[in-house]
Amino acid sequence: MQIEIQTLKSGIKDYIEVDNKIEFEDELLKTTDLLSLNDVKVKGTISLSYNDYYLSLDITGEMVLPCALTLKPVNVPFSIKIEDDYQKLIENIDEFVKKSENTLDIFPIIWENILMEIPMRVVSEKASPLREGNGWKFIDDEEINTSPFEKLNELLDRKEV
Repeated sequence: MQIEIQTLKSGIKDYIEVDNKIEFEDELLKTTDLLSLNDVKVKGTISLSYNDYYLSLDITGEMVLPCALTLKPVNVPFSIKIEDDYQKLIENIDEFVKKSENTLDIFPIIWENILMEIPMRVVSEKASPLREGNGWKFIDDEEINTSPFEKLNELLDRKEV
């Protein structure tokens, strides 16, 4: 996402407004857990501050991730606020960013911030978790509070009779 900055450099404008919708290529999504990104919008301003460009951006959208239990798609809305100098933000990104005197490429910054918002695990509200399987059983808090030796005590009580 290239932003023309010539009007900032020449002093014609104090800031540039950004209000764009971003589409992400499937190839880019394949390297992540994301199934898709929908309705990603970037809104904010870019201004010149002490020989660097200051970004104040809001990124909103919806990421689609697989449910941890059923693998069915789950929609997860996100909202990200970016407020920092362009140079600081770019230094934190390992990707090679094309530098130009007339444009700023803010796509790597947006992409990196979206990746950091991906939750570790998503479970659909409709998913019903398995309570037990072959050789395992889900333990509730009530069962945790009982003594692990309680069943052994029951066996000992039976032997005494």
